[in-house]
Formats: sequence, C-alpha cells, structure tokens
Amino acid sequence: MIDINNVSMRFNLGIEKNFSFKMAFIGIFDKSKRPKKEDFWALKNVSLHVNKGEVVGLIGSNGAGKSTLLKLVSGVMKPTKGKITVNGAISPMIELGAGFDPELTARENIYLNGAVLGYSKKFLDEKFEEIVEFSELRDFLDVPIRNFSSGMTAKLAFSIATIVNPEILIVDEILSVGDIKFQEKSKSKMLEMIKGGTTVLYVSHSLDSIKQLCDRAMWLEHGEVQMIGKAKEVCDKYYKAQMGGK
Repeated sequence: MIDINNVSMRFNLGIEKNFSFKMAFIGIFDKSKRPKKEDFWALKNVSLHVNKGEVVGLIGSNGAGKSTLLKLVSGVMKPTKGKITVNGAISPMIELGAGFDPELTARENIYLNGAVLGYSKKFLDEKFEEIVEFSELRDFLDVPIRNFSSGMTAKLAFSIATIVNPEILIVDEILSVGDIKFQEKSKSKMLEMIKGGTTVLYVSHSLDSIKQLCDRAMWLEHGEVQMIGKAKEVCDKYYKAQMGGK
C-alpha cells in the first residue's frame, strides 16, 4: 500500500532562513550577501513498507523527522533521494484547518475545505448536518473562522476530513485537538476507520495511543530509523531510551 524506499530529505537552512527576493537580487552583485549553505538532513535512508489495512505509528523526539515523512508520503514534498510509492487515495490530516479562509464563516469553510478535499457540493449538502453534529459547533456556523480558537478550528477540520473513510489516512497528532470529550470522539472515529480497513500512518507523542491503535511502530531519531517492530515493543524501547535506560 505504501512503500518508502531509502528516502532522504535535505533542507538548506541558510536559504530557508534568509531568502527574500531583495536578498537574492543583492546576492547577484555581492557574493558576501548570498545566504550561506547550511544543509540539514531531516531524513536519512528511511525505508518502510505498510501493508493494506495496517496501522503503523511513527514515534521519536521533536525534530526526529516524523512530520517530514508524512508530508513526503502525502505528496506535499518530494524526497531528495529515494522513492515513495503509494497505491490508493490519501486523506492527509497533517495541518488541520490549513485550507480554511479565516474571513469566511464556518458554514462557508465547510464547502470550501470540502471542495479542496474533492467532495462535491451535492455530497456536502447531504453530509452537512453530520459534519456540524460531529464538530459540536452548530452555534458558531455563521461566525468567521478568524474568531475561532485553534481547538475549534481543528474540530471543524477533523469533522470535514473524516466524513468519508479514505483508503489511506495520514495522521499527525490530531487526537489531541479540542477538549477531552472531543478527543475521545476523535479516537472512536479513528477506530471506526481502522475497523473499516483504512490503512493508517500515524504520528503521535502519546505512546498509549500508539500502542492502542497501531499494529507496528517505527522509531525515528535525528532522521534515522532506530527500530521497526510491534508497536508495544518499539514504544517500550523508546520510553526506556528517553528515561536514560538501555
């Protein structure tokens, strides 16, 4: 379903930090003003095969390369080296609410975001009440998104994105959105998708949720694979390492 083969990803931090059209123009005439090359390898020779219907968790410290890998699998970025093959339609939940227009109301953004995800207006009309009910935002439908808290925005985005069961679900820390009640609803929705045969690649700092939801896990550190195996075994090894054990 998902085949990640010897993938590496490089960023030039000098360009990322200092780039502007003005600086680029000045750099043409003055070499000393050009951004210094600072290569950073976010991922190094990462390989992973995810079978159809399998749920695989990605764990590791902040900056380990987990979210970068999800973006590569989702097609948001292309790897510097290696190859990624995905067989199936992907529903990425990486930056919930990133496709919203803050000036539009929640009602309008349901149709806007739904269209971005490939849903027809007819389908959204049919599912509108279901989206609103799940999001718990009925009283705020005609309020511009700019007035929403980050939790409210994420709740609306999650409700739109999960209205259908995708073949492949790419998830980055979404089970921590909203209040405790909504987190439980999100987890139940995820379990429902998993039982329906959805293939899932899931990033979380919650080792308990990785153990509960995932068949296998991959531990990344500084862009390199430390361990791949059964979710509980990998999580226990990672926890021990984090606590200073061996």
